[in-house]
Amino acid sequence: MEDEQDSHDLRLAERLAELRIGQGWSLEQLAQRTGISRATLSRIERAETSPTASVLGKLSATYGLTTSRLLMALEDNPPELIRAALQPVWHDRETGFERRSVSAPAPGFRAELISGRLKAGATIVYDSPPVVGLEQHIWMLEGLLDFTLDSRCYRLEPGDCLRFHLHGASSFYVPGPADARYAIVISRP
Repeated sequence: MEDEQDSHDLRLAERLAELRIGQGWSLEQLAQRTGISRATLSRIERAETSPTASVLGKLSATYGLTTSRLLMALEDNPPELIRAALQPVWHDRETGFERRSVSAPAPGFRAELISGRLKAGATIVYDSPPVVGLEQHIWMLEGLLDFTLDSRCYRLEPGDCLRFHLHGASSFYVPGPADARYAIVISRP
């Protein structure tokens, strides 16, 4: 598992460096745009550290990409059937957050489906949306989730579905005692 995570970290580091260079930005310019220190960005691009979910959120917003699009390169001919073993999984080591890209973004499709598992007591804060106005639907599968959208807080229980357009800050908090497991559908306008 550790070798697989290191491999994911290396591919992510390469992807982030390519995105920054593609924009023609120095590390210093990216640091100014994201509010993430230059040293942290450098360590991430060298795969010396893995970004947290919050850091990925800031990078996504800066590049105007959903987190799924930030995490992976688009395939030219995506398969119709995506086997579980081929669905990319990303882990935030700091919070224990697990993000599975069940149906990643692909040419010709506007929606993507992710599943998330967040440990009891963990919090993830996103200062701004990756793309303003994204339509999202969060469907709770297990546990409890306190989701804050701007200044409104929603307690989600198993079976609940919250739908919204993402325009501002958001956060996920799992009050426990169990971990939370949920699915999110994201649709581009």
